Amino acid sequence: MTPAAHRHLPATAERLEQRLRAALQPITLEVLDESFQHAGHAGANGSGYGTHFRVRITSHLFTGKSAVMRHRLVYDALHDFIEQGLHALAIEAKLPPT
Repeated sequence: MTPAAHRHLPATAERLEQRLRAALQPITLEVLDESFQHAGHAGANGSGYGTHFRVRITSHLFTGKSAVMRHRLVYDALHDFIEQGLHALAIEAKLPPT
């Protein structure tokens, strides 16, 4: 699928996980859709999904990177989802075990 085609796909935990796997080759990855917990809050779309996510990820690509840089890598991988309306992204980006 071309990058332009991604721009029209709603955010789902599965789609975010696929993108993160392709971009960051994680050792561990968990993507949780927490949108239902934010009903009535800013950014909620009323559907109960697709607006608020939590990402827990460990990747060798994070080695030598600060927490801010690890988060930047995750944001960069999900940039088009954020542009489409993904309102909140909680990131737990961990270094691999040594």
